[in-house]
Amino acid sequence: MKTSIDQYCINVTDLDKSLEFWEKALQLEITHRIETDEFTEIVLKGEDGNRIQLARHHAQTGPIEHGNGFWKLYLATDDCKGLFQRCVDVGAEVMSEPERLEHWPVTAAFVKDPDGYVVEILEHHGEAPALSGPAANRDD
Repeated sequence: MKTSIDQYCINVTDLDKSLEFWEKALQLEITHRIETDEFTEIVLKGEDGNRIQLARHHAQTGPIEHGNGFWKLYLATDDCKGLFQRCVDVGAEVMSEPERLEHWPVTAAFVKDPDGYVVEILEHHGEAPALSGPAANRDD
């Protein structure tokens, strides 16, 4: 049996503003739209075929309630600095600029999309060890 994560769906307050981030800055491709009386959805895919679905519920007013269930979404790229700059250019909130991380073989940057979802932009520089991070070599 094969199992993989196919797509993730997030609620957004403004589809046009979200598309500026997800389609224009991140360069994801729209695969299709879904229109109902209750909601409008736009599905976008990345180069690897994985997808994100943006849902605008017509009855939703005010900002999206995040709670604490969703932490962050990872995006893989071969150009962390370039992708980060495109996000900044469309007005994404900067959380941290691109930085080569000490304990992992990646360059990482963090931004927030128009609804405040945390997006981690990762450029991989090799395989991560099975156990990594600042506490990996501690003898607790």
